[in-house]
Amino acid sequence: MSETAIQAIDAATAAALLPPRNPDGHKGTFGTLVCICGSLDYAGAAILSGTAGMRAGAGLVCLAVPASLQPLFAGRVPELVTLGLAESADSGAGTDIVAMDAGHALKARSPDALVFGSGVKETDGYAEFLAGLLAREGPPIVVDGGGLNMLAKAGEWWRDVKRPLVLTPHPGEFARLTGAAVDGSDEERQAAARAAAHRFGQVLVLKGARTVVAAPDGRLAASGVANAVLATAGSGDVLAGAIGSLMAQGVEAFDAACLGVYLHARAGERLSWRLGNAGVLASDIAAELPATRHELDAHSG
Repeated sequence: MSETAIQAIDAATAAALLPPRNPDGHKGTFGTLVCICGSLDYAGAAILSGTAGMRAGAGLVCLAVPASLQPLFAGRVPELVTLGLAESADSGAGTDIVAMDAGHALKARSPDALVFGSGVKETDGYAEFLAGLLAREGPPIVVDGGGLNMLAKAGEWWRDVKRPLVLTPHPGEFARLTGAAVDGSDEERQAAARAAAHRFGQVLVLKGARTVVAAPDGRLAASGVANAVLATAGSGDVLAGAIGSLMAQGVEAFDAACLGVYLHARAGERLSWRLGNAGVLASDIAAELPATRHELDAHSG
């Protein structure tokens, strides 16, 4: 794709990116996603990210949370597995984790992809854990929410990354991450996203009306959807979980970001037709993902 070409994130584009669904498969066939997400104040972010991971097709999703908070999450969504992470002795319950112990615990789950940061507090333990993950080769990671804010404080963090990332900032997080505000036209947002993806060497999803997906090699894709239904708390957590799920199913990072953006936006459109443009919850968006994927699968046939 040329430097100036912009791919539309439409049904035809998205349908071509759908991962195969082997009828003889088992849960391992469709990937394991681990969501290192949530805190006492933002417990819903982990639930939404994990639920979206299941609804987008991952075979198994695990929520990795501070051990003292594990009872808060266990069984809330019966299909989600939980993993308790060891906590720092000098922090309050559920406040921080021990990075080294968290890394060991994570290996036991053998994730095919991860989501890091949705609803996570910005603490030393989590920042050390994230830096350690990025510095080691391994499965791809969606970095969202608190994870993006940790990166923004970490200097030239991108020089030490050894695995694929998908960064999912909203405009405020983008400004902190890059040091530049992005409040202009669609063209300016697209140019800013492309420049940031090139600078960081990673896929970047600039969220908002007509979300933009940029790759470090210059590829750029844009959604044509602007929908007030998506402007609700937790909507971004759903998007992060969906993208992580698709990567766990074997979809390459840029393609997973484009497909996740399409499914998320299309689910919002379907909901707005039935329910109107106000009062839709992020959990409704997650619940709409299977029907949206089914619709897209029919389009590809």
